[in-house]
Amino acid sequence: MLFARACAKINLTLDVLGLLPGGYHRIASVMQSVSLCDHLLFEPAPEGLELICDHPHLPCGPENLVWRAAELLARRLRRRGGARIYLFKRIPLAAGLGGGSADAAAALVALNRLWGLGLGRRELAELAGELGADVPFFLQGGTVLAEGKGEVLTPLPPLPPLGVVLVTPPVAVSTAGIYREFDRLQPELPPFTPALVEAVRRGEEEMLPALLGNALEPVTASICREIPLIKKKLEDAGALGAAMSGSGPTVFGLFPGLKEASRAAQRLPAGLGRVAVARFCRRAVTWRRLGSRP
Repeated sequence: MLFARACAKINLTLDVLGLLPGGYHRIASVMQSVSLCDHLLFEPAPEGLELICDHPHLPCGPENLVWRAAELLARRLRRRGGARIYLFKRIPLAAGLGGGSADAAAALVALNRLWGLGLGRRELAELAGELGADVPFFLQGGTVLAEGKGEVLTPLPPLPPLGVVLVTPPVAVSTAGIYREFDRLQPELPPFTPALVEAVRRGEEEMLPALLGNALEPVTASICREIPLIKKKLEDAGALGAAMSGSGPTVFGLFPGLKEASRAAQRLPAGLGRVAVARFCRRAVTWRRLGSRP
């Protein structure tokens, strides 16, 4: 049996630079792994796949990216035998944090080990790209410049383990819908990513809070009015900087460390949404073997 942790991500910056063939958008984004994570258990089975999840609203069949990752591996490598997978969700669904993609990456890594397939990082990355634009990032993790549709990855120097407070308001947001609205509105915004990339490469981490930015934030905020309020409350609680992650609706605030983030989370008013405390981390997927089921 294998145990895996699948860490969420935040977008420190996100620029939308145009359309690509197939309906994807060309982006530039600095992505950062954070320690908020889902837990997964993998055990071999004689045949077939079984996915068991503790979240009542998450499908446990072919619609789930974990299932699709396992099925893709098994089909491509003509794997005989199967797996039973337990998924314990801690990353909010459809929140701009990449939880489903993180779980898919964890499934690729863990099943490669469980089944003894011997695939290297490049082979896993090719499979990850078939599952979704974000999935290759989670095989790498840390601080990364993502370009293209999100699959062209350039590692950046690791950032210090800043504390993060994540607030997810109870509002459903469709990523496809947000991008459609962005295309309709075509807001003219300066790019955020180049300045942040330069600051990170120069080791000027103190510039980070002032360089956060997300081109989708005004679009999502027009639908989810809580976003500006959450940003202000995080700043009032001492955040060095705050921004929306991905297409939202999660908003994050940055703090010098985990202790400061924890104190700030306790000072936030009730009713903003689901609050989580995390820190920057350098890997998105970690795993270990278990001697027996815990």
